[in-house]
Amino acid sequence: MLIEIILALLLGCTIGTFTGLIPGIHINLIGIFLISLSLNLLSSIPPIYFVAFIVAMAIAHTFIDFIPSVFLGCPDTDTELSVLPGHKLLKKGLGYEAIILTCYGSLAAIFILMIIFFPSIFIISKIKNILPIIIPGLLIFASFFIISTEQKRSKALLVFFLTGILGLCILNFENLNQPLLPLLTGLFGSSMLILSIKNKIQIPPQKITKPKTKIFKPLLGALIASPLCSFLPGLGSGQAAIIGNTISKANRKGFLILLGATNTLVMGFSFISLYIISRTRTGAAVAIKEIIGKIETNILILILITIIISGILAFFLTKSLAKFASRKINKINYTKISITTLFFLVLVVFLISGFLGVIILSISTLTGIYCISLKVKRTLMMGCLMIPTIMLYLL
Repeated sequence: MLIEIILALLLGCTIGTFTGLIPGIHINLIGIFLISLSLNLLSSIPPIYFVAFIVAMAIAHTFIDFIPSVFLGCPDTDTELSVLPGHKLLKKGLGYEAIILTCYGSLAAIFILMIIFFPSIFIISKIKNILPIIIPGLLIFASFFIISTEQKRSKALLVFFLTGILGLCILNFENLNQPLLPLLTGLFGSSMLILSIKNKIQIPPQKITKPKTKIFKPLLGALIASPLCSFLPGLGSGQAAIIGNTISKANRKGFLILLGATNTLVMGFSFISLYIISRTRTGAAVAIKEIIGKIETNILILILITIIISGILAFFLTKSLAKFASRKINKINYTKISITTLFFLVLVVFLISGFLGVIILSISTLTGIYCISLKVKRTLMMGCLMIPTIMLYLL
């Protein structure tokens, strides 16, 4: 049985690498596919192997998916904020550093998770009833804080509420599969790709250097924000990062560490949420619940061990892939890459969200370009998620 579990874990890391590298292919889609397979074609395989596979895939994905966000400007639904500081570092020849910073955050999150895993089970089970009261206040405070840091506050307010209204409209569409895909891809991905094509951005040679920055403050922000966002609907890594940055006030490099940490911590805490209150917060947790049902202590221990091993493997995988991408990215025509990537994103949106998804992608792309032209922080476009989430709790 041990050999089979190890093979399932390695296969999960492999698939998580591919889902992380390919924009638009989220682990939620793989989770849904696995649920259907496990109920039919793979019903003879013990569920414990599926657990090891899903957890390894999910953790590896949280490391790898920053690579296309930084090098191609194609965010996943959990890495949209990394496009902003990551792309700026890429244009300075520091794309490798940007990826490694997120790696540091993700790897630190693995060990933080191991330390606080069991204490957090006890604490959160005691305070889970007051979390819905705390979260709206934190998000409102974070929103006003982000807007107040801008010199052009009226424009900042416009961007925040414009994207917030867009998010409210799109997330309330019925019969739209994966509404976040066209929304976030347009605001943070295709808008930047189009501007890169228009401005004919040239990517300079990338330096393979070890980044230097303080990690304590961003990790503290991630540690406080991630558990809160992991136990409530409507909150994900993006909101956790904004709340965490409000607490830690990290610089550009620190923010990338915070993003890596929140991305991995939110995923890890989703398994805790499944264990404590049987609530699913991620596609990986949904898949495990559907396949195995209630999580027992032995399954929880397997999940913990899988998180540690897959996290360490994913760290070294990401470093190798980032080094390879850094050496190749300036040797190819970045404009052609951007055009190819843009067509690929439109195709993915069409296949997953249909023709309506392509329309939404177009609208959110134009909105993103307009917001970028106002020259305020692009994190303000996270109003597309923050305002709907605040409304969810207040109404």
